[in-house]
Parts: sequence; structure tokens; C-alpha cells
Amino acid sequence: MAHQDSLAQIIREIVAPQATDVDRSGAFPVKAVEALSDAGLLALTVPVEHGGAGGGMRDAADVVRQLSTACGSTAMVVMMHYSAVAALVATGRTDVLGEIAAGRHLTTLAFSETGSRSHFWAPVSTATADGTDVRLDARKSWVTSASHVDSYVWSSRPLDEPGPMSLWLVRADAPSLTVGPEFDGLGLRGNDSRPVTADGVRVPRTALLGGDGTGLDLALSAVLPWFLLLNASASVGLMRAVTDEATAHLGRTRLQHLDRSLAQQPEARATLARMRIETDRTGALVDATLTALEQGSASAQLLVLEVKAAADGAAAEVADLAMTVCGGAAFRRELGIERRFRDSRAARVMAPTTPALLDFVGRALCGLPLLDGPA
Repeated sequence: MAHQDSLAQIIREIVAPQATDVDRSGAFPVKAVEALSDAGLLALTVPVEHGGAGGGMRDAADVVRQLSTACGSTAMVVMMHYSAVAALVATGRTDVLGEIAAGRHLTTLAFSETGSRSHFWAPVSTATADGTDVRLDARKSWVTSASHVDSYVWSSRPLDEPGPMSLWLVRADAPSLTVGPEFDGLGLRGNDSRPVTADGVRVPRTALLGGDGTGLDLALSAVLPWFLLLNASASVGLMRAVTDEATAHLGRTRLQHLDRSLAQQPEARATLARMRIETDRTGALVDATLTALEQGSASAQLLVLEVKAAADGAAAEVADLAMTVCGGAAFRRELGIERRFRDSRAARVMAPTTPALLDFVGRALCGLPLLDGPA
């Protein structure tokens, strides 16, 4: 698509050169996100009738994968934006979609909570009637881009109707909404993941996304496939980058006493082969999942549940192999491998976590509902 040249230029001139500093300082990649917005890449999946490019999940996955080869934090910010846009598209929020298309709006998901941890399907935050408005009270945790977004796709218990969840569009400048301290994590250090607290935040009833009490259905059908596929795509990008860096390091590093490069050691080449095979295998699974979704295949749901868990584990394995095969040099920050090693650990604890996804896959194989109880 037409976005490819712009994306390549932004990665080459902005994302890649700033990746090390973003990681070291934990700074949000403002310049990269602004460039992506100016180039229309944040509006890639906004329908054409609302001013966007009308791209699909495969286009978004490609963007996230390419960003992840250079900077995991930037890829994470864009991944969460695209996932939130999926909810806005599904519920016809033309107002916000128009702002995104105009390059004036960054959004994200606000699902995880202190009270229910990674069990995003069981919010403890509340929505209560407040005159003609709705009052939201919540202790959200791990909200990506928390202090830089213009809105959150926000989960709560339903207002009046039965069901486990409702979703809301919450503007970031809403009074009584506070963002917690800066993120200082192991990996993805520039993604500005922070707690967000709502103490009596008032929103209009029109902020409801979909029907009251139908938020879980919306999250599972419209948001979760995007989140899982894009997360897996980010893992593939990381794996490709770390494999390429390890290959280059082994080729240029020599054992002077043997007068040969590290790449001339059979065991080193075998490790590189394992890394490349795992990378290609995971990339093929992502592609197969995208194809199944596009074709409406009966296997699509199961593949969607599999793909993040498979990619999370593969990325961690490949990054670990890179650290091992490159030896002490991999521990130096300038090589770029230890940064990817740290970044590779994050995906497994993002809700739904790898253990939760493995349970979902097992339930699907056994013909059981994904969740127990009324949900």
C-alpha cells in the first residue's frame, strides 16, 4: 500500500535512531508518534468514509511488525491505538474516527485494573447514573500511552443491564481523571504504561460504546483479535531484528587465534538456524491466522487464541538464544540484543496472559466456554 514508503522513511530517520534513547530514558516516542500521525498511519484502519485509509488487520499487522524491528515501545503504542480504533469502528464512533483521520487523536485501551489484575473480562470499576450523565469510578492499571493519549476505550461494570462489562469512550481531559507515576519497567520502557484513576469522572450517556452490558462481547469479537494478532506481529518483528543482529555480530567478530569468524563455528550456525526457523514458523502462523480471519475460516477463532501465546514464547526463546550465541557482547547495550531480550519478556504478562490463553485454547479444544459463569 501507499503507506509503505512513508513508514520505511519514518523508521529509518526517526524510530530506529531514537530507539536506544527511548529505552534508556523511558521517554515516550513523541516524535515518532507525531510523524506516524502526520503520515496518516494512525488512521490506517479508519474507514475511507471517515477520512482514513480503510486498511485492514493485515495492514496494521505489517506496520506493527516493521516498527517492532526497530523499537518495541513505538510498536506497542501503535498496537494499542489500532486495537482501540477497532472498538470505535465497530461502534460507529464517527466523531473520534474523524479526529484520528485528521491526525489529531491518539487512543488506547484501558481494560486492566488493580482489582481484577489481568482478568480484563471481570472489571470491578463501576458506572452509575448521575443525573443525565454517568459517573465512572476505577483504578486502571498498565494503560499504554496513558499520559499522551486523547481518549481511552474504557471498561466498567454495566450501568443498568445484566452482563459482565460495558465499554465507554473516555476523553483524557475529563475532570477527576488522574494519571499515575511514570513507568519504569524492565522492557518496552518508552510505552508510558501507567495507572489511571477515575474518581467520579462524569461522561455523557453517549460515551457508551455499543449496548450497556455488551462490552465483553464487543471486546472479544472486535478488539481481542486485533490485540492478539498485532501483539504476535510485534513479536515476529522483534525476532527478525534479534536474529539479524546476531547474524551480523557473528559474521563480523573474529577469533584471532583461530583466524576465523564466530560464524565459522558450527554450533553458532546451528543456533542461528534455530532462531531463523522459529522466526519463520511464527511468522507463518501469524500469516495463517490473518488468512483464516479474512476467509472466515472455521479455524480462525482457535488460531486467534493460539497466535499470541505461540509468538510470546517464541520471541522469548529467540531473544534468549541471541543472548547466548553472542556471549558477553550481547550484554552491552550498543548491540541492541539485550534491549530486545528485555522487551521480549513483556508480551507474556499482557492480558490475556500466556497462561490464560493456553487455558482458552484448551477450553476451545474441549468444547467448553472460554469463561466460567455468566460471562
